Amino acid sequence: MAADRMRIGVISDTHIPDRVGALHPDILSTFKDKGVELIIHAGDISSPDVIRQLEQIAPVQAVQGNRDWWRFNDLPTLKVINIKEVKILVTHGHGHFFSYIWDKFPYWILGYQFERFVKKFALLNQDFDVVIFGHSHRSENRWVQSRLYFNPGSAYDPLENHSGPSIGLMEIGEEKEISAEIIRLREMKWQGGKWTIR
Repeated sequence: MAADRMRIGVISDTHIPDRVGALHPDILSTFKDKGVELIIHAGDISSPDVIRQLEQIAPVQAVQGNRDWWRFNDLPTLKVINIKEVKILVTHGHGHFFSYIWDKFPYWILGYQFERFVKKFALLNQDFDVVIFGHSHRSENRWVQSRLYFNPGSAYDPLENHSGPSIGLMEIGEEKEISAEIIRLREMKWQGGKWTIR
């Protein structure tokens, strides 16, 4: 990695312990091997232990997800991070409580639609270079009108639900140079109190 580039690990929807009991075994080692200098968690953390484990690798910036309302009510729902003149919005993507409930109806009828997230973030009416979000459990790495929309996917998700477990890696360089990738983790499932290979 070039010295003038910052490498950021991106993670979301860990859901510990409400859906699985521990971080996927590839997460910490992947972030360590990639040499990340910062980790961004886009919500649905569910347990403070997740943050503590990630902090063993790099400093963590996090926002509150819909599963974090009671455990992490001190975390913001929106956070703006500036790195090398790149303005990053971090949000889980669920909105406030009533927005979250209202949003369920089109999801049940139409299913997942990336465009709905883009419209929701546009309502914030601010000039962001990158929007990092979670909530949908579907990874996204798309540029729309000179803005990167980046969702690392769910860090635990079983393949049959969506696209399997994944995390993200982002690099920011001089002159607002931005690159990002989705990292697919091994297909494993939480069974009998531990992660097992499929």
